[in-house]
Amino acid sequence: MSSFRLHATGPVHPDEAWDRYLHPARWSDWSPQIRGVETDAERIDPGITGRVLGPLGVSVPFVVDAVDDAAREWLWSVDIGVGTLQLMHWVREGPETGTTTGLLVSGPFPLVAGYVPLAAAALQRLVRR
Repeated sequence: MSSFRLHATGPVHPDEAWDRYLHPARWSDWSPQIRGVETDAERIDPGITGRVLGPLGVSVPFVVDAVDDAAREWLWSVDIGVGTLQLMHWVREGPETGTTTGLLVSGPFPLVAGYVPLAAAALQRLVRR
C-alpha cells in the first residue's frame, strides 16, 4: 500500500471549493479525468454510491466513506478493478486569501502513481475560477 499527499492553492473561496466537492454533478467541471458521474445523490454523504465516468468509456464504482462538513473533509473509495484507491480530500482557507485544498491518495503503488498527475491537475482547477 502506498500513499501520496498533494496540495493546491488558488483564489476560489473555500465555500465554493467545498461546494464543488459536495455535488457530484459538478466534479466534471473541474476534474479533467471525470467525464460524468452516475449517482442518485445530489450531494455527497456517507454511504452514497455511484460510478465515475472517465475517458475512453472507463467507468468505475465509488462509495463515499465519510463526510465532515464542519472540517470540510471527505473520504471516498474508488474500485479500479485491480485495486481500490482511497481518497481523503480537505479544503482550508488559503495562506492569504482563497483556498488551499489537499488530497491524500492511498492504494496499490501502480494505481497511486498513475493517479497522482491527474489529481494534481484537478486540484489546481478546483481552486481556480
